[in-house]
Amino acid sequence: MSIGPRWNLTRRALLRRAGALGAALSVPGLGDLLSPGSAMAAVKRGPGSLPRPRHPAGTVDESMPFDHIVVVMMENHSFDNLLGALAHNGQPKADGLHFNAQGVATNTNPGVSGGKVQSFVIPNTAQAPTVTQTWDATHQQINHGKMNGFVKSVSSDEPMGYFPPDVLPFAYSFAATFPVANRWFCSAPCQTYPNRRFLMAATAYGDIATNTASLEDAPPPNGTIFDQLDAQGISWANYFTDLPQTAIIPSIIEKYPANIQPIAAFHAACAAGTLPSVSFVDPEFGAVTDIGAPLADLPLLTELGIYQGTQTLGGDEESEQDMYYGEAWAYTVLQAVMNSPAWPRTLFIYTYDEHGGYYDHVPPPKAIAPDDIAPQLQTGDAPGGYNIYGPRVPAIVASPYAKPGHVTNVVHDHTSVLATIERKWNLPALTYRDANAATVMDFLDTSSAAFLTPPTTITGPSLTGPSGPTT
Repeated sequence: MSIGPRWNLTRRALLRRAGALGAALSVPGLGDLLSPGSAMAAVKRGPGSLPRPRHPAGTVDESMPFDHIVVVMMENHSFDNLLGALAHNGQPKADGLHFNAQGVATNTNPGVSGGKVQSFVIPNTAQAPTVTQTWDATHQQINHGKMNGFVKSVSSDEPMGYFPPDVLPFAYSFAATFPVANRWFCSAPCQTYPNRRFLMAATAYGDIATNTASLEDAPPPNGTIFDQLDAQGISWANYFTDLPQTAIIPSIIEKYPANIQPIAAFHAACAAGTLPSVSFVDPEFGAVTDIGAPLADLPLLTELGIYQGTQTLGGDEESEQDMYYGEAWAYTVLQAVMNSPAWPRTLFIYTYDEHGGYYDHVPPPKAIAPDDIAPQLQTGDAPGGYNIYGPRVPAIVASPYAKPGHVTNVVHDHTSVLATIERKWNLPALTYRDANAATVMDFLDTSSAAFLTPPTTITGPSLTGPSGPTT
């Protein structure tokens, strides 16, 4: 669908339109966002607008020091859960858990039967099943910014657990080497599918859950980032291990089957230095996991031979998966990128789709509603809209031009990936959210390639010891 010149509006017109949409359609929170200092007050661009309006769409921004963008999105961990001890293990500016003089994390949440549940160390790579990130549970966990509903949302202490560096050596060494984000939030306070829709289309367009029914939805009104790339002849691929995340929006698979390629093709492209301009690289989701099961049942994937019916357990780090397998997979992907002839002109973005129900202490701020499409809430669901981010997730950016020892406090969400792609190739924005999202340029120093020679400080997990598999 075209999103052309009719969307080239002034800021005042954008605010007026947003207010009218909120009033006419009763979109939760849109009217509230118009107050001074609110998220909507930060709106400067609208859907269809170009990052650099004086240049034609498709014009490359040569000031951005990369020609290839590689995006990896893992599953279901908050910043505090995955990197909570980072400030004491290589990156003192990281805003993780609070520790006392004895090195014990002091963050707490109210217990189910009274008292307080304190953050605790998860001693190995095993994960318990008692965490959740449904729409209702996430709103209970956030509790209007109090961040005190994690334990009660599942009647379990498990959300307060965090992994130490000896259990996750890849995550910690990666975050201590390359710049990490203190304020990268998932795009919506809910599950995988809506958050990955934001990654690909800058909107969840009504979805709040990961289920088979959402796969039957119509395509996003303004298309996806892949439509914009294709329109300008910019190369891209979704490399998958067992199931491609693009199947969450089935129209992508229908329109671009040749762009959906197995993970072996990614490693071959890295080795040959022939990466496309944009690569989305997916871990093993697993045919029996919450994200993988609905995709495995999608007839389109079987018809195209993309999914062969292998019953895998997954390696994307979703609960109850063993964290070893995701760590090992991500390490090999990063090594393939850094050892590629394309590395001098490559940007690698590593993040997580949402928090998985694990505790995080930073309240999500208000966000710009992407469009006028309200969440598809049922009777009894927690009220709300897409005008607030979900909890923080880990995000690390690797590049020869990455700032060593850097932590950024700029607010990002998954549409920052889209904003970066759009800025590099001057592509039209898909929604209000990506049009006004920060790019990842704050992670980089364009004047200095400190990592032109790939660092040797990043380590993968071991088959034995705390970082080894428990299953």
